[in-house]
Amino acid sequence: MFLEPRIPPNTGNAIRMVSGTGATLHLVEPLGFDLTEPKLKRAGLDYHDLASVVVHPDLDAALDSEALASSRVFAFTARATRWYTDVEFQPGDVLLFGPEPTGLSDEVLSHPRVTERIRIPMLEGRRSLNLSNSAAVVTYEAWRQQGFPGAQ
Repeated sequence: MFLEPRIPPNTGNAIRMVSGTGATLHLVEPLGFDLTEPKLKRAGLDYHDLASVVVHPDLDAALDSEALASSRVFAFTARATRWYTDVEFQPGDVLLFGPEPTGLSDEVLSHPRVTERIRIPMLEGRRSLNLSNSAAVVTYEAWRQQGFPGAQ
């Protein structure tokens, strides 16, 4: 789930990634771009019709949706202490990433639906990783833990 993404190519890359993994990309408005933007389409190439993408008007609507109402929600922040590799992911888990360049706000990190705050390790003094790269790293770890169902 991308909360208020701002950079079209990051979302385009994520669309391509979810098409290859079978995951669903949930986008929470407001988006910093139009979903028909050329940069978004170029990054996603011809994978748009192979990807599951759902747009929600706000975070509460997303988390209360039928598809996600019972899901665990892992909020990614460089301020967390637990690494994503320490989590035993389950089908249906939500991987919540914040907007570029600010990340998730304290208000979102404290949302009652957030199960846990986790992080991707980095060398000391580094602020963050690219949004689409972060989502791919964690999505593939979650998929690996499930045995890569459907993969060839």
